[in-house]
Amino acid sequence: MTTSKAKALKPARWLGGIVFLLSLAAGWFMIDFYMFKETSLNIPAGGMDYTVAPGTSMKSLAYDLQRRGVVDHPGYLVLLARWQRAAGRIQAGEYALAPGMTPRDLLDKLVAGKVLQHSLTLLEGWTFKQMMDAINRDPDLEHTLRGLTGEQIMTRLGLPEHNPEGLFHPDTYHFPEGTSDATFLRRAYDAMHEELARAWHDRDPDVPYDTPYQALIVASIIEKETAIPEERPRIAGVLVRRLRRGMRLAVDPTVIYGLGDLFDGNLRRHDLRHDTPYNTYLHRGLPPTPIAMPGVKSIQAAMHPAQGQALYYVARGDGSHQFSDTLAEHREAVARYQLGERPMVVR
Repeated sequence: MTTSKAKALKPARWLGGIVFLLSLAAGWFMIDFYMFKETSLNIPAGGMDYTVAPGTSMKSLAYDLQRRGVVDHPGYLVLLARWQRAAGRIQAGEYALAPGMTPRDLLDKLVAGKVLQHSLTLLEGWTFKQMMDAINRDPDLEHTLRGLTGEQIMTRLGLPEHNPEGLFHPDTYHFPEGTSDATFLRRAYDAMHEELARAWHDRDPDVPYDTPYQALIVASIIEKETAIPEERPRIAGVLVRRLRRGMRLAVDPTVIYGLGDLFDGNLRRHDLRHDTPYNTYLHRGLPPTPIAMPGVKSIQAAMHPAQGQALYYVARGDGSHQFSDTLAEHREAVARYQLGERPMVVR
């Protein structure tokens, strides 16, 4: 080999060495990157909640997770997001991160927008005030309606009714953190509107209601009168028969509702003479609005009252009621179950 040929081979060997080292580094990088995307993140055993703010970039998210100790190589996470075409598709919200989650799992979750869902239960029989108290206390809702009257809230929601009582469906609702109370309420209103429309469409043809709203009023009375499911159609039957005959409904829950803050937990005889639009001992027909949020079973009972002759019922003291066809039978039931006390009954 000549000297000139030897000199020509030296750059080639040097270049080959560089290529070899680059190939080795690339191979090492690919192995390390593959291990990163398939290795569990540093998430505590109990899991953790993580919030992605609106407008957060993939790079800032990755380095924030590094500061929190969740990700060891934020650059790898950014590269993985670009490789999966996820960098520009992550969605804002609160996420529940679970132990064992890999970077790939994390990106899939952020792109799918599988945000953490909170829940709030609206109970059957609650008044609008009780419902709003629960909503105002919920820390996961955004509060925009505090301090407003019921009528103002309905206006803010863009709803036609002025009085909100009974117009919201009692149920458990799931929502992401930061959902507004207005959005939450609109869901509950729409759910009640749909439930009432279905029930009204399937109602018994001879129920004495002119509108679904009247049926809702009766359902709210049923809801407050009994917690026993099988009694609801029977109570509905009593109320319907009294309406048809022009008798006063004379139910205590309407009187209590009309008393408002004046009611101290003990309904007395003089309370029955307190004149409000809701005093069904004094006024014939239905009260002007519902008195609570009725559940599905009470709505169904109002639309499908039980057949029979009973015009009266009295509490037995165990949560159930004794039903009577005549006033004489009713007086005997009062004497038996109420022991001389003024019963909470339909008269």
